[in-house]
Amino acid sequence: MKVLFISSEVAPFSKTGGLGDVAGALPAALASLGHDVKVVTPRYRDVRGAERLVPTGQSLLLRFPFGELSGPILSARLAERLEVLFLENEALFGNRHGLYGDASGPFADNHRRFAYLCVGALQAAQRLGFIPDIVHANDWQTGLVPVALRRGFQAGPLANAKSVFTIHNLAYQGQFSKDVMGDLGLPWDLFTAHGGLEFHNTVNFLKAGLVFSDALTTVSPTYAREIQTPEQGYGLDGLLRHRAHRLHGILNGIDAQEWNPEVDPFLPARYSASDLAGKAVCKRELLGRFGLEDTQAPVFGFVTRLAWQKGVDLLLEALPAALHADLRVVGVGSGEGPLEDGLRALQARYPKQVSVHLGFDAALSHLVEAGADFFLMPSRYEPCGLNQMYSLRYGTVPIVRATGGLVDTVEGGLDGNGILFEAFHKAALLAAFRRALALYADPPRLAEFRRRGMGKDFSWSASGRRYQALFNEVVAE
Repeated sequence: MKVLFISSEVAPFSKTGGLGDVAGALPAALASLGHDVKVVTPRYRDVRGAERLVPTGQSLLLRFPFGELSGPILSARLAERLEVLFLENEALFGNRHGLYGDASGPFADNHRRFAYLCVGALQAAQRLGFIPDIVHANDWQTGLVPVALRRGFQAGPLANAKSVFTIHNLAYQGQFSKDVMGDLGLPWDLFTAHGGLEFHNTVNFLKAGLVFSDALTTVSPTYAREIQTPEQGYGLDGLLRHRAHRLHGILNGIDAQEWNPEVDPFLPARYSASDLAGKAVCKRELLGRFGLEDTQAPVFGFVTRLAWQKGVDLLLEALPAALHADLRVVGVGSGEGPLEDGLRALQARYPKQVSVHLGFDAALSHLVEAGADFFLMPSRYEPCGLNQMYSLRYGTVPIVRATGGLVDTVEGGLDGNGILFEAFHKAALLAAFRRALALYADPPRLAEFRRRGMGKDFSWSASGRRYQALFNEVVAE
């Protein structure tokens, strides 16, 4: 079938988080299954790989009450059945750094920027003669796509296209003043609480996607259940319960080529489930890179955004007590200032046990996954999570809170592949540290944990087949 995939970021061209990874990998998996896929995304000023973009010879012309917008459609063909289309507009995307905002906060015209993406993606498909069976939108930035498809394109060639909307993180909803209804020319009959875009007297782009799509997905089965509760529904749990029969939890995959300890170019030694010798070499290199002495003590690593969601505050609370034991902690991350300050203070207090790199470093991130014995993910909530899957693939035992996709990928218990803790509490995390130390003291059992984790299939081909089945179901309806 033909799939039009719309996303505000697409790796490797643009990325702020997991959405970019998914938008780079899932379309490729669908194309490999034989589907014709076009991905549509903005042409940001800082887009990587700009030299690969070529003009299609087609342009957009969109008229909104706030003004007329136009811009060329550029293309990067990645495979025979996979093409990425870039919507260029200097005023919306080309005249600033950043995808969604800067140090001052979100861009004030984000509603215009992503309305251009939503309507422009559908118009681009028509201009290029690509008539999709499925239009797959992602997160709040594309929430107006199903609305436009149903209300603005029903009389044209896209009339029979079905819409699928994926929630990558329900906490980010794209809420704007109700004034944007007039600014964008959205019909006021859509400004309703039931079956419309209204949310506490604001316009909610994410809600638009939830209401108007033919099918909804999110990025793990457990998260699909969690967002139907008041605790994790962020005010939309009632709507999600109402549409539960249309909501599917499909676990994200990982790039099995990039994250493969047998061929990883960032590692000083490669290894596999059948020969783990190279992992010890990676551990020595990891300690050296972080300025810590070589030791036989267990190493606990993390690679994360330093954010409230990720439970870094809980980690800071628990580590002083955990560090009474003979262990080392290394980490890579950046984010919220108080959490960065907390990690600096912890490193200053325990210079022989703790070392943190504040910033993003791809090579170092791979080395942490390979060289650490345990990987820390104490998340408050986690729609899917990727690092726990990287850790399992690298034979690094994940220590995770039992939430979202972490539950769906990490198996606890004596014969599992990781360590789970339930309560978001210091005592629960410290108990997980003690279980990790006991496991480390039993090398044969630790080796079995590692091998079980490395034997799991988290490839995108498996996830792609699940999306394929859903698309077939939606089209058949």
